[in-house]
Amino acid sequence: MVRFTATILQFGEQGEKTGWSYIEIPAKIAQQLKPGNKKSFRVKGKLDALSVKSMALMPMGGGDFIMALNATIRKGIKKNKGAKLVAELEADNAAIKPPPELLECLADEPMALKRYNEIPGSHRNYFTRWIESAKTTATKSKRIAQAVTALSKGQHYGEMLRALKNERIDF
Repeated sequence: MVRFTATILQFGEQGEKTGWSYIEIPAKIAQQLKPGNKKSFRVKGKLDALSVKSMALMPMGGGDFIMALNATIRKGIKKNKGAKLVAELEADNAAIKPPPELLECLADEPMALKRYNEIPGSHRNYFTRWIESAKTTATKSKRIAQAVTALSKGQHYGEMLRALKNERIDF
């Protein structure tokens, strides 16, 4: 377990990361968490008093990493950009399992299942986390349908989100 203090930052214009809130994990700390690693990996532990798991650390160059803090996390710690927080983290090696309902739907759509099995595990995890973060059964069902449709079209997670965002534009 590594303990450190970090300041919540926010990206300005940074491509798909524009507007993200995050904390930086310096190379020295990242190496304590997962020695010799230079790729994204997951951690668990606490951000202030909030327990977290399966949080992705993403490389930013020079050995440094970032951890994105979504709205749910920021609400949980009751902090936003500029605030300091205490992080207590360790590597999280637990496998992320897709929802059984997603697997059932994929079994009925051979092209979607083929695409799902071809994408890297980290990309499958994006779909899983997005589906599992739904607050209602209706939203979870809708997200499963959207994921299966996107995979049938050969889209990865980011392409699906951009397509869904474009569908919501009202003229």
